Amino acid sequence: MTRLSDRLREAVEEEIATGQLLPGSRLDEVELARRFNVSRTPIREALNLLLGEGLIEMRPRRGAVVARVSPERLIEMFEVMAELEAMCVQLATRRMSDDELAAIDSAHAACRGAVASRDADAYFYANERFHYAIYAASHNTFLAEEAAALQRKLRPYRRLQLRVRNRIQRSFEEHQAIVDALRKGDAEKAALSVRNHVIVQGERFADLVSSLSRLDAEAVGAEPEVGLASAVS
Repeated sequence: MTRLSDRLREAVEEEIATGQLLPGSRLDEVELARRFNVSRTPIREALNLLLGEGLIEMRPRRGAVVARVSPERLIEMFEVMAELEAMCVQLATRRMSDDELAAIDSAHAACRGAVASRDADAYFYANERFHYAIYAASHNTFLAEEAAALQRKLRPYRRLQLRVRNRIQRSFEEHQAIVDALRKGDAEKAALSVRNHVIVQGERFADLVSSLSRLDAEAVGAEPEVGLASAVS
């Protein structure tokens, strides 16, 4: 049952991350159970997991809906994410094995290919691999788990940033600075590079707020239901 609820959680999480489920979209247990051809128990478990991640919220008379996060709250979350990732990369600089550096390089190469093909979706997934490889290389399980948990909460918004013109190219260049610092064993430079890569400020803040406003406009007057049965088959 746990495996099924995890797959259901991942399916809904992916729809939120890719923008197919907009903020405010209602997630009805009965409809989800019918579409996924499962009982309501694993659906309820999956929604509880998403609630714990902060990706959905419970509202009176509406039940579960995709969470709306204020720009102020979002900036706070990115600030914490930047510090968690800086800690990860500092530890990785000292502790990573050759195989772990190779995994980081492999994810970076996948990012390069996505940039060359101008494939924002491919870049999004390669970018996740890149960051998770750094978490693993820190050899601090608790820290890696905390970073991954916040990463999941921020997935929709990290993906949203990639829609901004030329962002994937700039993101790749920021990755290159991180990789260069890792190879040189420069923990301080690696941490600074990661902070600059993750934190949202200045023009990036304005771009993100603008994108959030467009999403809200798209969601006005619409409460899409979920049709994700194929995602867990």
